[in-house]
Amino acid sequence: MSSAAAVGYDRHITIFSPGGKLHQVEYAFKAVSAENLTTVGIRGADCCCVITQKKIPDKLIDASTVTHMFKITEHIGCVITGMTPDGRVSVQRARYEAAEFKHKYGYEMPIDYLTRRMADIAQVSTQVAYMRPFGVSLMFIAIDEENGPQLFQSDPAGYFSGYKATSAGVKADEANNWLEKKFKKKPTLDTKQTVQLAISCMQNVLSSEIRKGEIEVGIVTVDNPKFRLLTDEEVEDHLNEIAERD
Repeated sequence: MSSAAAVGYDRHITIFSPGGKLHQVEYAFKAVSAENLTTVGIRGADCCCVITQKKIPDKLIDASTVTHMFKITEHIGCVITGMTPDGRVSVQRARYEAAEFKHKYGYEMPIDYLTRRMADIAQVSTQVAYMRPFGVSLMFIAIDEENGPQLFQSDPAGYFSGYKATSAGVKADEANNWLEKKFKKKPTLDTKQTVQLAISCMQNVLSSEIRKGEIEVGIVTVDNPKFRLLTDEEVEDHLNEIAERD
């Protein structure tokens, strides 16, 4: 195939290449890693935890205004990985979908239904020429009334699934391999163990010590199903315990 023809398949999102690929969708997956951030999510026995890096690109930026974690409802948390503007638009749409669902049916939108809805919206962007895919991966956590702790993730192609543990971003492959080894024994994790396993995973794939302020940790528990972020002091306590244990 000539290079000119190859470029043609590369430029049009709605045209399959002879190899059965949509190149622009594949580039959207690369955009998820372009921010050079890594996110890890783990589901414990009585909680769910998500952790992501927090990088401040400019010393003049107010660090308190920089975040990749958002509250969709009181009980559903979301962490975005990839292009921040795309992520904020997706979060706003997720909040709208959740509010519309509650207004229509009278109860809070289940996390699996919300993730499916956001994945469906992302998939539409892969099949029409006047839109581009979102360069962002969304990870949702919540305590479901029927199924307990739940961790879901959707990607730019519109695929979604529930996970025991997952990751996204530039070090996703390394993190997933590390998590697979840890979950071979099918561990039963309480809240503290879940948070510390997520932090240990991040430290392992980054090959460096993590300090408070460099990560964001979001959590939901059966005892307190409202999504919240751990404070820097709480994160530091976990980091100290991990350092003493290792």
